[in-house]
Amino acid sequence: MSAVKDAIAKGVNVVHRTLYDVSKGRVGGSGMGMPVLKLTTTGAKSGQKRTVMLTSPVETDGNPVIVASYGGDDRSPAWFHNLKANPACEVTIHGSTETMTARIPAAAERDDLWMKLTTEHDNYAGYQSKTDRTIPVVVLER
Repeated sequence: MSAVKDAIAKGVNVVHRTLYDVSKGRVGGSGMGMPVLKLTTTGAKSGQKRTVMLTSPVETDGNPVIVASYGGDDRSPAWFHNLKANPACEVTIHGSTETMTARIPAAAERDDLWMKLTTEHDNYAGYQSKTDRTIPVVVLER
């Protein structure tokens, strides 16, 4: 079943990214009341550039925060593994592209961010209820 989920996720990502790029962010630039960003990482195993579309439910100190929920799957998404291996990334949000560095916050900061983002977007609490893993939060620092 996970292979089917992965294939669907990749297909949706390709369509979303295409609409986003063609419209310069006017289509697909927000989702479920959150800004959408385009994250380009370097593959942990392949070394190839990988791009995924993600929502950013909150910011901290002006930096976007992303959530490695993968819809509550027991696995973290590939982009999270890529950022752990190589935190340098490219982020396009609000029409601007910047080089950023991914930082995985320590437990206390993660818990504070989790409380904030689940208060504003309860779908993430629902994702957490589907899995035993602690869903990681990532801060994209400028």
